[in-house]
Amino acid sequence: MLWKKKAVMEKPPQPKVEKLPEPRPIPGLVEKHLIAEYKMDPDLVKILKALVRRSPKAEKALDCRIFDESEAAAGKVQIKDYTSLDEHPELILYEGWFDEKSQHVELEEKKRVNYAVPFLTETEILQKIEALTEPGSSVFFYQARGPAVGGPLGRGAAIVELNLNYPAKKGRKYIIYTANVVGMELVSNRLKLYDSNKPKDIAKWIKEAHHKRAY
Repeated sequence: MLWKKKAVMEKPPQPKVEKLPEPRPIPGLVEKHLIAEYKMDPDLVKILKALVRRSPKAEKALDCRIFDESEAAAGKVQIKDYTSLDEHPELILYEGWFDEKSQHVELEEKKRVNYAVPFLTETEILQKIEALTEPGSSVFFYQARGPAVGGPLGRGAAIVELNLNYPAKKGRKYIIYTANVVGMELVSNRLKLYDSNKPKDIAKWIKEAHHKRAY
């Protein structure tokens, strides 16, 4: 007895999913545009990152989003490609498209980049620390180095707190913490680094990481 072979159902071809690039340095054409049109500090442009994908604007055009990796990390947002910011528009600094062939750039500012902060001297830092008089009061300083992330200098902030229990209980006068910074604000979680009775040593340690942002 012959059995009829069942017709093999062929699966319809699946559309190819474009693999989008990971974050990359801002392309030169876009970099020049940010400096010329938005008067952005060239050093800051080198710190920020770009996400791109093919654009329908022109054959060689690319859609582009500019963001700060440090701020994304501070908010615990993982950025893989252009679409990662669809659910986090608050992280987009500039958005638009560009075409290397035609040398055309169009960018819209989505969020003001305000990373200009005054840099304090070691003496000024010391004065702020010694001005703490209320137990539990604190002062913070943005940092360009350290274990935290985010903020105008890229590495969060150092916090100096006047020990709530000093001198009634054991413990030193000042407690030093570090914390992530989103925008210009400290996040609630902070990490204790050490405590000390020597404000001059604290001021010196803070100043060593309180400087222009590096990349």
